[in-house]
Amino acid sequence: MSRGQFYLDKSNAKLAGVCAGIADYTEVDAFWVRLAAVLLLIFVSPVVIPIYIAVAVLADKRPIGLYSEEEEMRLLRRYERRRARKGLGRASGSRRLDSDLSDMDRRIAEMEAHYSNSNSRLAAEIDSLR
Repeated sequence: MSRGQFYLDKSNAKLAGVCAGIADYTEVDAFWVRLAAVLLLIFVSPVVIPIYIAVAVLADKRPIGLYSEEEEMRLLRRYERRRARKGLGRASGSRRLDSDLSDMDRRIAEMEAHYSNSNSRLAAEIDSLR
């Protein structure tokens, strides 16, 4: 991901995705960012907590289109677990999940069509994969 804009990274989040977002933005492992945040909290100042909360509230969530396939699957699993914990279960959430997945499939097909129409070599490679 380019360093153009900071986003909360919900796919690697432990709390709100602030440290994971900082890690993604700076290209540093999230463990080190979290460790630095804890050390700042302990040894420097408790002002870290309101700053963390402010960033969590004010920063934008990372758009779904910027997640890798692995990160999207991690988000979907986290979403399923959260719905199960709330007692919503798979039955009531499955229609929404199916809708989200079919929307992703549609967007991928549109991207594939766009790039394959503008690049004949790429179109041949995509056809060979089918």
